[in-house]
Formats: sequence, C-alpha cells, structure tokens
Amino acid sequence: MQIKIINKSSHTLPHYETMSSAGMDLRANISENIILEAMERAIVPTGLFIELPIGFEAQVRPRSGLAAKKGITVLNAPGTIDADYRGEIGVILVNLSKDTFVIENGERIAQLVIAKHERAEWEEAIVLSETSRGEGGFGSTGVK
Repeated sequence: MQIKIINKSSHTLPHYETMSSAGMDLRANISENIILEAMERAIVPTGLFIELPIGFEAQVRPRSGLAAKKGITVLNAPGTIDADYRGEIGVILVNLSKDTFVIENGERIAQLVIAKHERAEWEEAIVLSETSRGEGGFGSTGVK
C-alpha cells in the first residue's frame, strides 16, 4: 500500500527497521531541545503530514526502549490519526520518571503503525446474549 506523505523535517522518511516490524519510528523535528521534567508532557512535532486512505488509521505508539529505560511514553497511546486529518503529526510525550528528560532534534520518540479498521453500526437492543463471563469486569478472567 502506498500512502502520500509530505516531509517538512530534516530527517529521512519513517521506515520499517526489519521485514517483520509493525511500526516505523517517528523522529522529533524541533529547532530547540524540549526539556521534560518529571510528570510533564509536551506535544512534539515531527514535520510529517500524511494522507491515509479511508478505512485506515495511523496509530502513534510508545517506543518500548524509551518507556523501559527512561519512563517516557505516549500519553494517549495509541494516538489515532484519522484518514481525513491533514495536519502535522504531533506526539504527546509524558515523562513518568523522576528524572529530567531532554528531547533532541531527530530523536526517535514514538512508533507509527498503519492499521485497517472497520466502521460499526449500532443495533439497539433490550437484552444481550449470555456468556460464561457475564458482567465480570476488570480482572474477572484471571486466576484467583
């Protein structure tokens, strides 16, 4: 599948690192470093603009290395970019660590996953079918 992209950054286009990679790294496109103190968040621009086909979304997800090593994650993970959005891709990063984190230009800050999705139509009902789980919610399917 081909997706139109405008790259206003000074970085190469996102790409898959391996044949089995699901996501492509997004890089910060900033003129000055962004300093994220503990529990602070910022929208980090990427300089990328895309045109997705209808029926697809782009999901902005955290990078596991940043999350595990530095406590940096995508606040609204996964962030959704809809097919009709034409603005710059921004990444909402949050610092969940106790340490200051400096975001530099070109730093790999998130992953972008292209995903097909369905559109649903609601069918109002008075009763739902029964299952063995029933109304069991959070943690109800785990071993006790």
